[in-house]
Amino acid sequence: MNRRKSLATLSSGTAALFTALGSQIKAAEEGAGPTSKFKHSVCHWCFGKIPLDQFCVEVKKIGIESIEILFPDQWATVAKHGLTCAMGRPKPIKGIGGIGTAFEKKENHDTLVKIYEETIPLAAKAGNVPQVIAFSGNRNGLTDEEGLKNCIEGVKRIMPIAEKHNITISMELLNSKVNHKDYLCDRTQWGVDLVNAVGSDRFKLLYDIYHMQIMEGDCIATFTKHIDAISHFHTAGVPGRNEIGDNQELNYRGISKALAATGYSGFLGQEFQPKLDPLTSLKEAVEICTV
Repeated sequence: MNRRKSLATLSSGTAALFTALGSQIKAAEEGAGPTSKFKHSVCHWCFGKIPLDQFCVEVKKIGIESIEILFPDQWATVAKHGLTCAMGRPKPIKGIGGIGTAFEKKENHDTLVKIYEETIPLAAKAGNVPQVIAFSGNRNGLTDEEGLKNCIEGVKRIMPIAEKHNITISMELLNSKVNHKDYLCDRTQWGVDLVNAVGSDRFKLLYDIYHMQIMEGDCIATFTKHIDAISHFHTAGVPGRNEIGDNQELNYRGISKALAATGYSGFLGQEFQPKLDPLTSLKEAVEICTV
């Protein structure tokens, strides 16, 4: 064999070796299993036609660890099945404490303090409810600055009891374009400003990916930048709030990988309204988000 043929043979063999090694490395990486720290949850209201007891049985088969946005009288049901309620919801009093009427007005604060003073100890006693949801309320003629000031004042009043019981209050970011007209906490930066002003580790944001895609887009860059202010995430397809597969504009596989890269260790809650078979769609959503 002459020198040229020897070099050619060597080069070919080296290339084959590196190709084989590359394939082995890729296979090892793909076989390594999930690397994310976050856990799977689901909002029962989207699947409300399925009784909660039955729903608990079915979601456990899928690998979901939490059913959320439940009122206090529902927490024992999920606990019975060994599940967490990752986000509890207090019952409003005379309409105060819901999405449209909450911390935005000072005259609501006394009632909200009563609501959370009752709900937070119940969450702590339950042992499977680490967070309780909160809403800003609607603007109703207030400027963003006025609404922010009022929300800061009101939320600060419930922080001592949240801190005492180690329960996180999480205010949800919602869109005001399609679903919740006039809602105050409708942009991430406004919510982050609220979190910073309240200044408690027990007050964070619920970043709803569906809602924030509608309001501002740029979801991955936004939640990555502000991950320290966020304690929970929700999903749904855009537009329509339905399944999170490839018939809508968000790449939830990529979003989940980006979320995992932040080191986030809380819950990712499925909050889409299924148009197809509910449990099949839920199983597929969890598979998409398992990275």
